[in-house]
Amino acid sequence: MRLLPGHLPIEQQRHLVAALRVILDRAPLYHPVLPRSGSPYSVRMSNCGPLGWLSDRNGYRYSPTHPLTGEPWPAIPPMVLDLWQAATGAAFPPEACLINYYGPTARLGLHRDQDEAAKEAPILSISLGDTALFRLGGPERKSPTRSVKLSSGDLVVLSGASRHWYHGVDRILPGTSQLLAEGGRFNLTLRRVTPP
Repeated sequence: MRLLPGHLPIEQQRHLVAALRVILDRAPLYHPVLPRSGSPYSVRMSNCGPLGWLSDRNGYRYSPTHPLTGEPWPAIPPMVLDLWQAATGAAFPPEACLINYYGPTARLGLHRDQDEAAKEAPILSISLGDTALFRLGGPERKSPTRSVKLSSGDLVVLSGASRHWYHGVDRILPGTSQLLAEGGRFNLTLRRVTPP
């Protein structure tokens, strides 16, 4: 795992949030559900890019369309593609940008990203808004974990061995950023889905 603290200056963060608002007007946030139980996530989600990650009673998968509107996902903003290139150095573009919105009580349990055929491609995470307590484990669910604070403007790259590590979000620290008028945190997760 590579942490790039404060990589995005505040002005760039504001531009990115403005771009997100345009995306979310076309592809609104929604509450996905867990496949087995049908219980809703505490996190609200949307996507941009050719493919979007979905979780519903049919399982986890990637789809070219929004599950509620049936419309194609909006394009990934150029500034986000530039961040992918700068942070990962990958010679290929991401195909999916998952947009997670964490309200003050939202969390995300330990999991690893394994729904992609491009299993060796890096993953980029971009934090915007309130600080999150990010939980990073190892290759097994029972591996020891550590807590990392992710603040607005921080980037995380999971590549190599860490690409397959368990990770999650323990909680959000409300009031730690003034970036979002509504408070909370946006996290963008960029992934390559198909082999380049």
